[in-house]
Order: sequence, then structure tokens, then C-alpha cells
Amino acid sequence: MRISSLRRKEIWTVLVVFFLVAFGCLMVYSASSYSAEYRYGNEYFFLFKQLFGVVLGIFALFFFYFLDYHILKKFKYWILAISVILLVLVFVPGFGVQSYGANRWVSFFGISIQPSEIAKFALVLFLACYLSDNHDKIKTFKGLLPPLCVAGLLCVLVIIEPSMSVTMCIAIVTLFMLIIGGMSKKHTILFSCCAVVAVPVLILAEPYRLKRLFAFIDPWASPQGEGFQLIQSLYSLGNGGWFGVGLFQSRQKYLFLPFAESDFIFSIIGEEIGFVGCVGLLLVYAILVILLFKIGLNAKDRFGCLLACGVALVIGVQMLLNVAVVTGSIPPTGLPLPFISSGGTSVAVFMGAVGIALSVARQSRKSKI
Repeated sequence: MRISSLRRKEIWTVLVVFFLVAFGCLMVYSASSYSAEYRYGNEYFFLFKQLFGVVLGIFALFFFYFLDYHILKKFKYWILAISVILLVLVFVPGFGVQSYGANRWVSFFGISIQPSEIAKFALVLFLACYLSDNHDKIKTFKGLLPPLCVAGLLCVLVIIEPSMSVTMCIAIVTLFMLIIGGMSKKHTILFSCCAVVAVPVLILAEPYRLKRLFAFIDPWASPQGEGFQLIQSLYSLGNGGWFGVGLFQSRQKYLFLPFAESDFIFSIIGEEIGFVGCVGLLLVYAILVILLFKIGLNAKDRFGCLLACGVALVIGVQMLLNVAVVTGSIPPTGLPLPFISSGGTSVAVFMGAVGIALSVARQSRKSKI
């Protein structure tokens, strides 16, 4: 592949990411301006927080872009350990922040971060390191135990927050990275079946998840209870029609749709720019995921390949899960839309992760000179 072609992938990846975060800031303002004014007396409250995350994300993206990604390999255990510690701290009084009955945030000096967003990419780094160094071992069940144990530990810490959506994201990304890493067909079928069985078990283990399942099956059975959010989301998407009601013209954002600026921002997007706009946005995501996979496939070593593909998987899986939730395709569960949903931790971490993938592309291009 020509060197100029490799550089074009880097440029296009940056442009696509910048488009997503810029569009995200626009939609965060649109979805949150009324609720921010109502609750905090400042219509720009969520927008300012998002812009802060974007600024951090830009620094993170270019920092990791110019950093040789092989350096991260030396710190894989430290990064993983910090992620585990942060996940534990969400349950420690004085550090953990509870919201809507969930312990998903940690606060340091008044700044809240969501450890699960960091944990996903810490796991990708660990898996990329292990799979690249132990290619032959992962053909055996014994060789699969270390990555499965690490992924299992993160899943346990996240599910007790509780956050089933992030747990599902971690499990799916782990499965696909193991497949890319060379896991046998026998083990692929075995672990896929275990994952399928685990979903209903986790739902039955918590009464609130069972209520959400019933609300998913028939949200109009409890229109003022568990089914309320999904119904409002569907109203929002349905109101958008083919081309939407226009930017800033959403009706559901006027306190009808909970979490309109975060987990359900795709509903507001659908209402304001319509079905055609939503399809266009999904195509932009598809382009980004394809670009990252191509970076992985053209990496100069196995570690770089797995690292870039892992970043692509997290973005793709999380985007699909978010869209599936807001469209009523799977039971409701909270998960931000990458680069777009309100959340400084999320946007900064995702941009930093793309910077790591771009570092893979940069090193591959340099090796061909």
C-alpha cells in the first residue's frame, strides 16, 4: 500500500472524529438547553461540560498519536490496575458518586469521571498485548483463562454498579477480540453460548431488569412507569419522520424524554434531522469503524493490529447497542452514543483511543519509508 494512502486514512479518521464531536456538541446543546435552564439556570450547562471533555479529548488524541503505541505495552498492567481501582472506588464513600440508584462515577476535587469508560479501553490494551504475545496459547482453554479472568473481573465490577449495558459491551468486545486473535471455533461456540445464557440469568437476577424486559416487550402496559422512557423515545423518533422537524425544534426535549442529552440523544437526533439524517450519521460511524479496521489490517505488527481493531470494536459495538436501545430493539439500558452523548469522560476517552489507533497508522507508515 502506498505511503500516501496510509496518510489519507489518518487524515480522514481525524476529520470523521472531529465531525462527530462537533455534531455532538451541537446536539448536546439542542437536547439539553431547556432542561439545563430549568434545573441549573444556565442553558449552556451541559454544553460547557461537553466542550471541556472535547478539549481534553483533542489533547489526548494528538498526545497518543505522536506517542509510539509500543510504549503502552510496558504499562499494560499499571493501566489495567488503575482501571480496576477506579471501578472499586465507585463504591467507596467520599469517592463514589451515586445517581439514580447507580454507583458509576468517581469524584476527585469536584470533577466526576466514569471509570467504566476507561476500563473498556484498558481491557482492549491488555487483550492486544496478551493475544499478540501468546498467539499459540490461545488455541487452548488454559491459554484463554488469563484474558477471560481479566474480562470477567471487569464485568463483575461493572455489573454490580449496576450497568448491564457496559457489561454487555465489554463481553462482546472480548469475544470478538479473542476471535480476531485466533481463538478456535470450538471455544468460540462455547463462549458464545455461555454469553447468550448469561443475559437472561442477569436479567432474572435483578427485579428492575425484569421490569425493563416487560417494558421492552410491551411498553404501553406501564406508560407512566418502566415503559415511559421507551415510549417517549419512540414518539421522538416517530415525530421526526423522513427529514425531521429541524435543528433545535425537538418537542420531546422539553422534559418529556429523560436523559435526552445523554443515553437517549439519538432519539432527539432522529426527531430533528429525521430518518435520512440518522442513516447518514450511522454511515459516518460505519466509515470511522472501517477506517480503524483498515488501520489495524495494515499495522506493522500483531499488537498494533489487535489494538486498532479493538478500538474499532468498542466504538462499533457501543454505537449499535445505544441505537438498539433507543429504537426499542433491545431492552432499555444506559449507554452513551460515542463522541456525541453528553459526558466529558466518554468523549475524552474515545478521542484518546482513536489517537492510539492513529499511532498504529503513523508507525506503520514510518516503517514503510
